Amino acid sequence: MSELTFLHYMRIDNRESEQTFRAEMEIAGYFSFYAFVEDFRGGLKTYSDEDRLLYGRKLTEARDLFPTPERFSPSWREIWNEFDLIFECKNEALDKIARSERNGEWQIVLDNPFSHQPVICYPSLAFLEAAYMYGYFQRELKPHECLRLQKVTQLLMKHGRKEASIFPDA
Repeated sequence: MSELTFLHYMRIDNRESEQTFRAEMEIAGYFSFYAFVEDFRGGLKTYSDEDRLLYGRKLTEARDLFPTPERFSPSWREIWNEFDLIFECKNEALDKIARSERNGEWQIVLDNPFSHQPVICYPSLAFLEAAYMYGYFQRELKPHECLRLQKVTQLLMKHGRKEASIFPDA
């Protein structure tokens, strides 16, 4: 029996081992596939330029191995489409932002200037995670919404005073 982990899957390099992995995953069921999908998502967050081709190939192979992931859970019906979009958008960020410019703090901002809904900001991100989120949020981007991946170049920050808190010391 093979190991049913994402790391093992990423090391598989032949069709026979892939088919064994698929068959054993189908027998193992929901919890094993859940771990596989979540670890794949984690890999999409952390891969960089060097691993782009590997992740592209393994994403295509995963779609071929598990063409109906909703058999494990209906919530995964669109998982490969979601991962494809994240992969494509993250690669766009990798292409457009030079390695020498990726250090420092990044943030994702979601805004709709024609709405009274608040601006959503995810601050204090490393570039690779911010690039992942840039892809993640594009899937459900509504008309007039604006998604920004931006680097923080100047920052002033102040923390509130503990004595001004309404919560007593524990």
